[in-house]
Amino acid sequence: MAGHSKWANIRHKKAKEDAKRSKVFTKIIKELTIAAREGGSDPTGNPRLSLAIDNAKAANLPKDNMERAIKRGSGELDDGSTFEEVTFEGYGPGGIAYFVEAATDNNNRTVSEIRHIFTKHGGNMGTNGSVSFLFEQKGMIQIPSEGLDEEEFMMDAIDAGAEDVQNEDDFFVVYTERTELFNVRKALEESGFKIESAELIREATTETKVDADTALSNFKMMEKFEENDDVSNVFTNMMMDDETLAIAENV
Repeated sequence: MAGHSKWANIRHKKAKEDAKRSKVFTKIIKELTIAAREGGSDPTGNPRLSLAIDNAKAANLPKDNMERAIKRGSGELDDGSTFEEVTFEGYGPGGIAYFVEAATDNNNRTVSEIRHIFTKHGGNMGTNGSVSFLFEQKGMIQIPSEGLDEEEFMMDAIDAGAEDVQNEDDFFVVYTERTELFNVRKALEESGFKIESAELIREATTETKVDADTALSNFKMMEKFEENDDVSNVFTNMMMDDETLAIAENV
């Protein structure tokens, strides 16, 4: 799992820079809206919304924007916009499997844009189910590691229900079962740990190692997906060793 968490950290750094251009805010607002629509506007009874609110606060999303997104999702505010969650599957350069999650108010536009990215960068978009069997859903929580004892933290995380813990750069990355993400996050927060982010990810069950050129081609394609306002997450089964991650940091 180390590859994905390191790539997530690279994404996180890029996200802080992109926040100025509101792309990160746009994606967070969509998640707030969808979470409120599915489970209601009360975060105490809606774990997905609770997580979305915490992530919105971590990204410094203005309170008014947050409240408006929640009201839009719960039906208290009708501005004519609705979002639906969609997923796309396909292959990138070198046969790397891609699973793309998106939230859109215009599915035809999003399908066209996603297909264009696949095609332009040497990949091809597949049908639903063509690669989803290569991934399993997990929870991932990132906690700044500065000032924390690794062994003590690992014990606390396991006690909180974590499935695995890894030390990646400046973060402890906690993995959970999909259904336990909210509970583990809450337990860690109540223990006094600062939560940097908490999200559901799709972890590849088998990974594919590539050479530097193929890695670079895939990183360029991943960046284009990430830049699309409708795309929420991009997951691949490319093996992220230190060499390929060094390339990623310079994409």
